[in-house]
Amino acid sequence: MIVTGKRHDFLVDYEVGFDDDGRIRAVKMDLAARCGFSADLSGPVTDRALFHADNCYFYPAVRLESFPCRTNTVSNTAFRGFGGPQGMLAAERVIEEVAFATGLDPLEVRRRNFYGGEGRDLTPYHMRVEERIFAEIVERLAAEADYAERRAAIRAFNRENAWFRRGLALTPVKFGIAFTATWYNQAGALLHIYRDGSVQLNHGGTEMGQGLHVKVAQVVAEELGLPMERIAVAATSTGRVPNTSATAASSGSDLNGMAALAAARTLKRRLIAHIADRWGVGEREVEWLPGRVRAGRRETTFEALVEDAYRARVSLSATGFYRTPKIHWDRSTGRGRPFLYFACGAAVSEVIVDLLTGEYRVERVDILHDVGDSLNPAIDLGQIEGGFVQGMGWLTTEELWWDAEGRLRTHAPSTYKIPACGDRPRVFNIRRLEGRPNREETIYRSKAVGEPPLMLAISVLHALSDAVASVADHRICPRLDPPATPERVLEAVDRLREAASRMAAE
Repeated sequence: MIVTGKRHDFLVDYEVGFDDDGRIRAVKMDLAARCGFSADLSGPVTDRALFHADNCYFYPAVRLESFPCRTNTVSNTAFRGFGGPQGMLAAERVIEEVAFATGLDPLEVRRRNFYGGEGRDLTPYHMRVEERIFAEIVERLAAEADYAERRAAIRAFNRENAWFRRGLALTPVKFGIAFTATWYNQAGALLHIYRDGSVQLNHGGTEMGQGLHVKVAQVVAEELGLPMERIAVAATSTGRVPNTSATAASSGSDLNGMAALAAARTLKRRLIAHIADRWGVGEREVEWLPGRVRAGRRETTFEALVEDAYRARVSLSATGFYRTPKIHWDRSTGRGRPFLYFACGAAVSEVIVDLLTGEYRVERVDILHDVGDSLNPAIDLGQIEGGFVQGMGWLTTEELWWDAEGRLRTHAPSTYKIPACGDRPRVFNIRRLEGRPNREETIYRSKAVGEPPLMLAISVLHALSDAVASVADHRICPRLDPPATPERVLEAVDRLREAASRMAAE
């Protein structure tokens, strides 16, 4: 940990103009990132922070500027979210500031500032928000998780307890899907069908435990009507699929799935043309069924079809290629459509804080997340759960601390605290948004699920902030910065108590 690159830590300076109804009129943000001693990927990381400094909110007038800072520390690099989480945190802090200044429920401030309505659909980078699915998700989650009732119950609990305080927060996520370097949004695949009917799949994505190979194999199996056990996924190699893009930006399934689909459809068309010619029927008369093909009263198995095609010297190997449509980005002007679509979700988190020590526990989390028409519900649920817990660790316990001589002291499991089993929310409800296929033509109308769930954990940070704010009767914004370790929580409690005492004295 001492020498490896880490997530960029940011210092954000912000100004916000708003009216008495909590509607934002103008935002100015300066986002400075600790990049370390070399550039690495800091430029694109800080760019993506800017792309997500609006989250789900419309800013009528806005200026966002990033400052990648060279420092005498290890060179920071890419991490899940790639700058997006830091930008989103800044957006949610602005919402929190407006809520405390107006005395409104933070959820109500979020609702009033959502994209939507005439003239309220343009992002700071001039991409139009064409679908407000995040607003639907927030309303459904607020109802299903009993947000209003629980908030009232928590306020009553806090009034009667001197040493324990509860907090509740609901935060949304809108995360853009695509590489902002447009040329990376391409993928290739190579597919072989062997004489025994087995299939070898090669694609440009890297499997790192996220289930990419399974999803892409499912695409091929679905298109060819074969069971999964007939699809063998070869190890990723540029000797088979050249010029591969990084498996990043949550686009692994989108890119490689579409490339594999293109290859499978090419082979399918060849086999249909062959059997139509062999049987003397039109290609439209050929029915492609699971494990077999049929035309009229004639039918043959997939294996027999492949063997016959081989003997007829039909090529049983094909490449597939895909390039993401519609996207474009001009960095010099700060305008374009860098993303094909947005992946959205929302989370409600409830915490309890010990005011004597700053220690806390995450009591309950409810998540509703949009994955479109899921390619694999089990994998997607795992990604949502894992991403949330990882984000929770980033925002609460994972503290990087350097001593006065610049030595990293939190460099081992004994000092750098990642979430353990006991840190998992006591009640953890996760649901996918059903019946909402991706409006864009992605692989089987699914949506990316790699990075977006990490930012659902912002709700934990704001639930802690809500609990801390109760010591000053929610009159002062706690400005609780991550990671919200028990020490920082306790410091915020003491700071708000002192501020509340001064206000009472005045």
